[in-house]
Amino acid sequence: MTVKAKVHESAFNQDIKLPYDLRISDFRSAMEDVYDFFHDVNKLLSERGLQRLDDMMRPAAMSGTISDMITASLAKFSRALVENKHFNGHPDLIKRGRYVNDAIASGVEGIEIKSTRKKGGAVDTHGAREQWMCVFVYTVDNSSEPASKRNPMQFTEVYLAYVIEADFRKNSRSTLGTRTATLHKEGVKKLRQHWIYKL
Repeated sequence: MTVKAKVHESAFNQDIKLPYDLRISDFRSAMEDVYDFFHDVNKLLSERGLQRLDDMMRPAAMSGTISDMITASLAKFSRALVENKHFNGHPDLIKRGRYVNDAIASGVEGIEIKSTRKKGGAVDTHGAREQWMCVFVYTVDNSSEPASKRNPMQFTEVYLAYVIEADFRKNSRSTLGTRTATLHKEGVKKLRQHWIYKL
């Protein structure tokens, strides 16, 4: 039997000031969309004797999928933001009508969406830049036995802060690696000060 994760109303920061006319309800609805999806898919997989999606997906693929789902859902509920229609464009959510055809390779008006299993929200990015950055932290139970009793994927933290290039440290890379950047200690501290949701 699959169990659906629950959004905890008491975990929201009601005092946070959100950009682009965003509301706490937009985040709640987006999180519920993700929970509904995982519950429905896992129920179907379970009925066929297959593994849960949470157990099948590699961590990086799972984070990418969750980020894309959150982006789409926030765009659906937001009053001022839409999905960036440019393939791999930055940021993920852009101000409606700000760019031609709501598409931009590298824009400044909008919010970049990230998701990670790393507690505290220190997530790798493809570059250090000035931006509104939103990080969803989630947990996945891949170890409880029997597997049928495992807890559903759960969001535990959500942060949204305006960061600048100086808030990042650039990560070293191997000859085959992709250059990344991560918020340094003070940058992460800034992010965590602007929390939306914490369990």
